[in-house]
Amino acid sequence: MPLLARMIPAPLVVDVRRGALAELGAILADQRISTSGRVAIAVGSTYGPIVQSTFRDGLAGADWFTVDGGTINTAIKLVEQIRRERYDAVVGIGGGTVLDVTKFAAARLGLPMVAVATNLAHDGIASPISTLDNDAGRGSYGVPAPLAVLVDLDLIAAAPVRSVRSGIGEIVSNLSAIADWQAAHALRGEEIDGLAISLARTAAEAVMNHPGSVSGDAFLAVLAEGLILSGISMVVAGTSRPSSGACHEISHAIDLLHPSRRAFHGEQVGVGAAFAWFLRGDSSAFDATVHCLHRHGLPVRPSDLGFTLEEFEAVVGYAPQTRPGRFTVLEESALTPSRITAKVNAFDTRITAVLESR
Repeated sequence: MPLLARMIPAPLVVDVRRGALAELGAILADQRISTSGRVAIAVGSTYGPIVQSTFRDGLAGADWFTVDGGTINTAIKLVEQIRRERYDAVVGIGGGTVLDVTKFAAARLGLPMVAVATNLAHDGIASPISTLDNDAGRGSYGVPAPLAVLVDLDLIAAAPVRSVRSGIGEIVSNLSAIADWQAAHALRGEEIDGLAISLARTAAEAVMNHPGSVSGDAFLAVLAEGLILSGISMVVAGTSRPSSGACHEISHAIDLLHPSRRAFHGEQVGVGAAFAWFLRGDSSAFDATVHCLHRHGLPVRPSDLGFTLEEFEAVVGYAPQTRPGRFTVLEESALTPSRITAKVNAFDTRITAVLESR
């Protein structure tokens, strides 16, 4: 009997540990990504000088480019800069903004991309999506996933702790997104992918159930690996569905309605996930999400993000418009303005009860 299998594009290398950055040159050569070291390296203004000093005596064939901002115009500018010379690959070293810009540029140039993460704010580390600001607000662009992914825990430990905690909210929201996807399958016949769901769920549960915190390497490694798995789940599914549901619609609505008041993406989707579980009426998942976010010092209620309940009501009402055609608990609940007000107030009250019960 023949064995049938699907081919899944995945990174050639996933390296999560202290000192991983120093192995970049060796990985480029050993994996035949660039045996000559002729690569374009994009860095942010914060870590750029530090990273360049690491390779003062190596990667002599590399050219360095500084990414300033996460806009579509910044990405196009990087494309034009890199296009002037011939390179084997593009390397992005930085946080989510740098990696998203670099992924987009590499896609436009038809070059393989290597991601080196300096923080763990969201799951864009290994995802096939580049999120960039544009004239309409913010857009998500499909791109090839990175060919190799490095996470140097030395750099992660030096990153602002708030940005690292943000990744916890991002990964925890997977469980809510999966529930939305499964509901869309049951109620609308939308096709789902069991392997993608397994990857996204495993990543989320590993982080939620880990007893450690962002101060320990063991937890940081699990968080990094979880975010990478979450990105790969999107590659498998061919859509962001395994990690993006009502939680992300709420975050996108905040970005569009209050661009000057954005929190970290993972902070916003964490609150969005808690609200989605509340709407779904799953008290067990709601309590677990609230406890996890609170334990790690993440926002739990709208006021933690700096919004009044009335402002959050407007966010919830606008959220479905951010992903037209995507069926989540927000669309399933058919929320009217009066019901949104009642649900948001009940949500806030329930969080207080859950936290006081501990």
